[in-house]
Amino acid sequence: MEDQKPFRILLYYKYVAIEDYEAFAAEHLEFCKELGVKGRILIAAEGINGTLSGTWEQTEAYMAYMHKHPLFTDLLFKIDEVEKHAFTKLFVRPKKELVTLRYDTPLDPNTMSGKRLSPEEFYEHLQREDVIVLDGRNGYEYDMGHFRNAIRPDIDSFKEFPEWIRENLSDAKDKKVITYCTGGIRCETLTGVLLNEGFTDVAQLDGGIVTYGKDPVVQGRLFDGKMYVFDERISVRVNQTEEDVTIGKCHHCGEPTDTMLNCTEDTCHAKHFCCDDCLDVHEGYCSDSCKPID
Repeated sequence: MEDQKPFRILLYYKYVAIEDYEAFAAEHLEFCKELGVKGRILIAAEGINGTLSGTWEQTEAYMAYMHKHPLFTDLLFKIDEVEKHAFTKLFVRPKKELVTLRYDTPLDPNTMSGKRLSPEEFYEHLQREDVIVLDGRNGYEYDMGHFRNAIRPDIDSFKEFPEWIRENLSDAKDKKVITYCTGGIRCETLTGVLLNEGFTDVAQLDGGIVTYGKDPVVQGRLFDGKMYVFDERISVRVNQTEEDVTIGKCHHCGEPTDTMLNCTEDTCHAKHFCCDDCLDVHEGYCSDSCKPID
């Protein structure tokens, strides 16, 4: 195809038991180095969670390699075409948990997770007044873009969710709760937490926002703003209709912007929105206290 972009991004995860996951991670790192892909891949005894970028040839080789492995023959990949590598480095790391939760009750997503909703089903649920829509991401991700009427979790890391749920949703255990996240793994884990905390009617957006934005029927409708991504792109468009809006506001002047920065000050690195004009003035610092005096 003439408009085909030279690189692709792969996003994927699977909960599956991996024996000696540390040895598997070391072997996988060597394969990825030889292949030349870049990205971030986490491997635990409970499975794999990764996002990487590479050329068409490299990504095809990676998917073929994974599908030949007996544990990953059915591994689903979400694919985006891009102009260049979306990552500057490669990390393949063994972890105790794919999603850091440190919950007091071990959760098995294969036996305890919410019903999976297709993009069309999720879109229908978004329009119901009797449904609680819970964003399964961090607060700054919500601030860049989210589904209309979704609840913003006041958390800085996923492991804060159980306590946040107890403090904010304890009186809603008999209500329908639907959750979503970027690619699906966090909301799958979150539904397990909700069920364990006593919620009875819980569902998740199958495939996450990424899948929702590519669905030819819903076309990303009812998602406002952009989706935060953990690579060099920072944000991507989800809503493919005329409803697409910018909801981020510049930290300095309040003007609409999709640009999110880490504060230039190494001891701060606070995430904040910054428009082009204020970037020239403030040089990427979130405040005058972070900006060095000339």
